[in-house]
Amino acid sequence: MKAHEFDSRKLDVPAFARDAGLLQGEWPAAQLSRLAESAAPETPVGSWPAVQWSLQGERREESGSTPQTWLHLEASAEISLTCQRCLQPVREAMSLARSYRFVRDEKEAAELDIDSEEEVLALTRSLDVQELVEDELLLSLPLVPRHEQCPQPLHVPADVAELSDEEAAASERPNPFAALAALKKK
Repeated sequence: MKAHEFDSRKLDVPAFARDAGLLQGEWPAAQLSRLAESAAPETPVGSWPAVQWSLQGERREESGSTPQTWLHLEASAEISLTCQRCLQPVREAMSLARSYRFVRDEKEAAELDIDSEEEVLALTRSLDVQELVEDELLLSLPLVPRHEQCPQPLHVPADVAELSDEEAAASERPNPFAALAALKKK
């Protein structure tokens, strides 16, 4: 029997799982345009290492039920984001491993996804693996990227320092509600 040739941009999910297919490869980070938009402006996407990925198909036969279609994804990337403390570029190494169970349609996927710990998706005959990898990497981005130890101390502008003095003076004033509380006790 002839082995199928699978295309990562138009993956036939049921056939890939049935054949226990394996795809792997790498893409230049610049090809993942939505991920590239999150880049630190000082570090061009062209300088990032390539995004590595692998995808394994699986068909699980369980007695008394219909066979289940599964995909197992692993991906890794190194990207450059803007540190939220010092506003300098910070390199983030990312790796992920996800498993997806496929069901007949969107309605069933929505119902099962509520009670299930695994990712449940509607079965499709044409899955774009690059889009799936990019989606997962975007979801894995840190909410607040920052260095463990910033390379340079944060420079505080003079007008911000003056504002801090005003805030300090405001905190020394008595609380107006404290006077009301004293009246209430009398």
